[in-house]
Amino acid sequence: MNDKSFEAVAERIRTVKFREEFDMIVAIANGGIIPAALLNQRLNVEFQLLKLHLRDTNQKPLYDVPQLVEGVKFEVEGRTILLVEDRVKTGATLNYARQLLSGAKLVRTFAVNGKADYCLYDESCFRFPWIL
Repeated sequence: MNDKSFEAVAERIRTVKFREEFDMIVAIANGGIIPAALLNQRLNVEFQLLKLHLRDTNQKPLYDVPQLVEGVKFEVEGRTILLVEDRVKTGATLNYARQLLSGAKLVRTFAVNGKADYCLYDESCFRFPWIL
């Protein structure tokens, strides 16, 4: 397994170029929380959590489709949102999250690893440095 250091991931977060200006970051909990927090230190915009569940800690699917754990408790209407996830395998969670944020003016996706509008890596699976 190809591990990444926290410093390497943080440097990519510091230097990723965005084409848009976002007024909200939405982290898909739990995996997107740490990368979204790092992005928020850089962008300094509103920060919200979208609580979804699909996989266990070993990345094995628990459900056929992502499950909403807690309703959306923030306003998305007209917002420009950066939707953050740690790892994108099939895109099911990101696609479901986009549906939940459908009132937004614009939603762009960000992933540490996998396919997204903005991604730091697109490699075979690796262990995130913040996973204990």
